[in-house]
Amino acid sequence: MKIIVCPDSFKGSLSSVEAADAIARGIQIGVDSRNIEIVKMPLADGGEGTVDALVRATGGHIKHLKTHDPLMREVDSFLGILGDGKTAIIEMAAASGLDLLADDERKPLVTTTYGTGELLLAAAEAGVEKIVVGIGGSATNDGGAGAMTALGANFIDRDGCGLPPGGAALAILDHIDMSAFKFPTDKVRVEVACDVNNPLIGRLGASAVFGPQKGATPDMARQLDSALARYAEVVRHDLGKDVANMPGAGAAGGLGAGLAAFLNATLRSGIDMVLDAAKFDDAIKNADLVITGEGKIDEQTIYGKTIGGILKRTSKLGVPVVAIAGSCSGDFSALYDSGLTSAFSILPGPMSLDYSMKHAAELIISLSANIARLATANQKLS
Repeated sequence: MKIIVCPDSFKGSLSSVEAADAIARGIQIGVDSRNIEIVKMPLADGGEGTVDALVRATGGHIKHLKTHDPLMREVDSFLGILGDGKTAIIEMAAASGLDLLADDERKPLVTTTYGTGELLLAAAEAGVEKIVVGIGGSATNDGGAGAMTALGANFIDRDGCGLPPGGAALAILDHIDMSAFKFPTDKVRVEVACDVNNPLIGRLGASAVFGPQKGATPDMARQLDSALARYAEVVRHDLGKDVANMPGAGAAGGLGAGLAAFLNATLRSGIDMVLDAAKFDDAIKNADLVITGEGKIDEQTIYGKTIGGILKRTSKLGVPVVAIAGSCSGDFSALYDSGLTSAFSILPGPMSLDYSMKHAAELIISLSANIARLATANQKLS
């Protein structure tokens, strides 16, 4: 029996690598491992873990460097160089992510993507031909203006002064000075690993949908939406790019819009990019079972997330897929219709969130052992 083990991270608890190791260990405990081929393939969908997943899949390496966090404090960060030596991968969350801030530091009016711009510049200076940007987990709502400032763009108000960091300041944006812009758009192409299709502004835009998780009150969200509308207007006038309603432009507080407008970036499904790099389609051709998972499975899982991306590919070949998660809730009809065989919570009974997160690995091992026993019993019955 060949089992593909391909989880995403269990956010705040286990990386995708750690989750894959735990699932594999459970399988080995549950059944005679001499009769099982386990292929570990840690995944990510553009958020946390994307660099590690792609570097591992291609035999690349990690480069460590200093950047600035969302409040402009120096922070240790990183980027990946893939095995071909021609492609860099960065996670905006490594410089501009919500996990870099304490709860009382979530200030979406002033947080900036400046550090993401530093990662982009460092990647370009490494001599690559392509940069893949994972844009999940952002703490920012500045439309990518901070990142473009790090690359040399100047955002000017009507008095000729540069704007301070943060999305709120974009409300007084008058024009964009590109005379000092230093990113080599003629030599380096940029692709964005994105798992949402939200536009930049409006009811489904960056501020309204994602602002609250970054600390925005309803009034702040309206203020930020208005500021991004002004930003989009100036971008259209000065750069000739219409990003207001572009699908995916609202990702990462509008960073999707900034990357498209300033760097001519194309937006792609993050999980599809990772699955392609990992040669997932080849791996599942003769697989008997796929075990995947992530921190939470609900009605939104089918839309652009890791499990949804896996099901698009496994369903074509009829490979059974079992998903595990820390939390399972809601109606899974769309997942089952897309080919999911079953879904299980790793929790065997009532327990605190703190306990379950601290003991996630052993809970996954126990559940995976039981899944492996069921799979081998089913194979015998067949």
